[in-house]
Amino acid sequence: MNLPEPTSADSVPREPIRAAQYVRMSTEHQKYSTENQAEVIAQYAARRGFKIVKTYEDSGKSGLRLDGRLSLQQLIADVRSGETDFKAILVYDVSRWGRFQDADESAYYEFICREVGIAVHYCAEQFENDGSLSATIIKSMKRAMAGEYSRELSVKVFTGQCRLIRLGFRQGGAAGFGLRRYLVDEHRQTKAVLNHGEQKSLQTDRVILKPGPPEEVEVVRRLYRMFVVQRRTETEIAKVLNEEGILTDLGRPWTRGTVHQVLTNEKYIGNNVYNRASFKLKAKRVVNTPDMWVRSDGAFEAIVERDFFEAAQRIIQERSRRFTDEELLSRLSALLADKGWLSGLVIDEIEDMPSSSTFRHRFGSLVRAYQLVGYTPSRDYRYIETNRALRALHPDVVAQVVEDIVAAGGSVRRDPATDLLYINEEFSASLVIARCNMTGAGGSRWKVRFDGGLRPSITIVARMDEDNRAIRDFYLLPWLDFGSSANLRLAPENGTLLDAYRFDTLDALFELSRRVPLKVAA
Repeated sequence: MNLPEPTSADSVPREPIRAAQYVRMSTEHQKYSTENQAEVIAQYAARRGFKIVKTYEDSGKSGLRLDGRLSLQQLIADVRSGETDFKAILVYDVSRWGRFQDADESAYYEFICREVGIAVHYCAEQFENDGSLSATIIKSMKRAMAGEYSRELSVKVFTGQCRLIRLGFRQGGAAGFGLRRYLVDEHRQTKAVLNHGEQKSLQTDRVILKPGPPEEVEVVRRLYRMFVVQRRTETEIAKVLNEEGILTDLGRPWTRGTVHQVLTNEKYIGNNVYNRASFKLKAKRVVNTPDMWVRSDGAFEAIVERDFFEAAQRIIQERSRRFTDEELLSRLSALLADKGWLSGLVIDEIEDMPSSSTFRHRFGSLVRAYQLVGYTPSRDYRYIETNRALRALHPDVVAQVVEDIVAAGGSVRRDPATDLLYINEEFSASLVIARCNMTGAGGSRWKVRFDGGLRPSITIVARMDEDNRAIRDFYLLPWLDFGSSANLRLAPENGTLLDAYRFDTLDALFELSRRVPLKVAA
């Protein structure tokens, strides 16, 4: 009897392994980067028997942090949900996965995938990511090298920026009221005026500041005269300008803060100052001391006489001179006797009063300062006052969001009755300001209420800091994921599934709303 010959296992066609690819480029200038990555990944997939069924792409996104990388966040969320239809993730190399400053963070996101049986393959690397000792050592070195590359690049970029500052060129930031940004070529020949939100496109072009329209320049000079000669306060000056219908460079009413900014910025006497604050490698923002500032005096045409500027600084310095503890408590006692109650906002609204931060730093906390003058704060008073301030802040934040979306190239229709934003007539967004509440144990909590009647596509949550004076960060919460919850309670840290929706800025929303022209098919 003739028996069939045995069949080799290699001769049996194998089903391709379903895989997802992740590609990332750091800046919009790396036009072809993701295409190049995808080509190498496709060749790797063909050799290894993978079938690419899904693509996650982060274009123009830094690899330093997870924030802003919506596609990688979505990839991690899909993996953790267990609803993926792929068994491998293909990435160009270790640096495309991320240039995290803590190499363990990069390893953590890969571990999340490996924990559910999804392997990560680095297609352009010279090692197999198979868990062997050699692969682990090389991969750890690659992760450290990816982070170190960003650190070295940051130093080089900062050095270059400092050189340009000393040469008299502007580095980022709005021009300010009474000034305009001008684009110049490598020979300092003027090319054009840069409007709000516009940026230079050529590597060799530079930006300088020049005086704006004569009527704006006169307002700035008049502002200095009112402060130095007439000895009016910033609040009084803001009131005069608002009564005359004069708006700031951002089209908003003047405040004590915006007037103070004009009075203290050296650009109005032509000085180019840089590095007042640092935000390197996406780390925490740090305010630098004056000895760390980089400056070029007389770089631009001044619109305020130096004598007036220096006189204004002397007035401000005298007003903010260092008080003794006894003087601070005496002023706080007098304010308590006048108002009957105290709070940070009440302190900061008094013109000649040291700021609430002064009391906080000197005595450890505002509550401790209150105790020293015999005042026990009423929680209800503070709650009402904070709510009043947040209600006043809400329209300004909404207006800024609208302005930034339009600047990014999107369109916004704002419903005056509900403040609901209809973006590009494609999706709706509602902005909620979440106040910070302190627990009995001293922890911070934020309560978010979803509007079940309006049902916005996205709820933008502006989470306030512990003092409820500045926005700490943002959450972009889709209705599909959170609409079924009437309320959401947030802590400082909420785990990956929830903090995947957290962002330091709203750049992700602006990128989402940006319109991209499509080429017409031939």
